[in-house]
Amino acid sequence: MPTRKAKASWNGDLKNGNGSMSFGSGAYKGSYTFKSRFKDGTGTNPEELIGAAHAGCFSMALSADLAEAGYAPEAVTTNADVALEMVDGDPAITTITLNVTANIPDIDDGEFQKFAEGAKKNCPVSKALAGVNIVLNATLEN
Repeated sequence: MPTRKAKASWNGDLKNGNGSMSFGSGAYKGSYTFKSRFKDGTGTNPEELIGAAHAGCFSMALSADLAEAGYAPEAVTTNADVALEMVDGDPAITTITLNVTANIPDIDDGEFQKFAEGAKKNCPVSKALAGVNIVLNATLEN
């Protein structure tokens, strides 16, 4: 499997500086600042990118697991809320909440919840973020 690449640069001090982040594939390039990360400013931040990666990975893992078990997933949509909080005087990602809605024909909610929990536990991004509290809210919409 390929090694994926990303790049970030920062110019200036923390509060007044600015930076940019980009994907090696060229699919994304965006700016970030102190305000876009720690307040409510224009631009992106590492937490949004982690959330997007986690939501994408989870959605793919859940769809794959369901298909492998013989179900035919029509849609899986995941929103990730990434909480950045102060812990012992330092900023830390403390919780990622995955809010999932899925349209999966011919599955009951109990079975769907088992697959959702499995994807939460086993998607590669969840594994990489094992030190973070990951909360799952999964809703089956049939």
